Amino acid sequence: MCGIVGLFLKDPKLEPELGRLMTAMLGVLCDRGPDSAGFAVFGPGAAGMVKLTLRGAENTDFPAVVQKLSQALGVEIATQGRHTHGILTLPADREADLRMALRTLAPDLTVVGAGQRMELYKEVGRPDLVASRFGLDRMSGTHGIGHTRMATESAVTTDGAHPFSTGLDQCLVHNGSLSNHNAVRRNLLREGLEFATDNDSEVAAGYLTARMHKGASLRQALTDALSDLDGFYTFVVGTESGFGVLRDPIACKPAVMAETERYVAFGSEYRALVDLPDIDNARIWEPEPATIYFWERPN
Repeated sequence: MCGIVGLFLKDPKLEPELGRLMTAMLGVLCDRGPDSAGFAVFGPGAAGMVKLTLRGAENTDFPAVVQKLSQALGVEIATQGRHTHGILTLPADREADLRMALRTLAPDLTVVGAGQRMELYKEVGRPDLVASRFGLDRMSGTHGIGHTRMATESAVTTDGAHPFSTGLDQCLVHNGSLSNHNAVRRNLLREGLEFATDNDSEVAAGYLTARMHKGASLRQALTDALSDLDGFYTFVVGTESGFGVLRDPIACKPAVMAETERYVAFGSEYRALVDLPDIDNARIWEPEPATIYFWERPN
């Protein structure tokens, strides 16, 4: 049993409130997943630049690390530290160089996400406390997804916390379990995809990334997942411009959605949505089994 939340804003005036609203949504679902929590926020980004979210120890001196990396690469790197995570921003064409330099200059740091707009944070602990450590309530953006985890098939570790990201500006949260994840993982490894954990949810994220690398849209990748991924699942996914929801054909995992002229919201339970603006006048519904729900920002 895990908890999932997602919020996609249609009204730009709500963007400064994204983190505050998501904080409340995650906090309500603490009892669905007290082991660990995480969230991804799609905030401001600049063309030609990439943001890497790095995870380290609590006392990591991110400015010092960035200074060494900048000197080694001969490129200016901006940094912002948030508790155990740091956001490094640099030209997108130097991302591969940075990842290589990290292996020798900062091997204790882990890249948990990358993209032009996405920042991704996760940690072991009660969800409301995890959100507080990272200052989620002060973050802004157009959309975000979050997860509260109750571990059932793997250890309680930060690596095992959601969201999982296997591609630029792509991430996924999952409630359920996949029965064929080992077979799917083997196929994806042969295609060159890399995995950091043995978690079945990371396989789901990798599957969608692989399909999109081959030219599929997020909607098409989710459609393909219905025939290629076996098990019980509710997925909420985010990309640079979009927000999608999919439940398996049996749809045994709880899910509820709300939509107004200003936003679309997802929660494992309705109580995660009750503090959203004008929720009393929202259209409320339970997502249908094996049905793709998708919203995208205008270009």
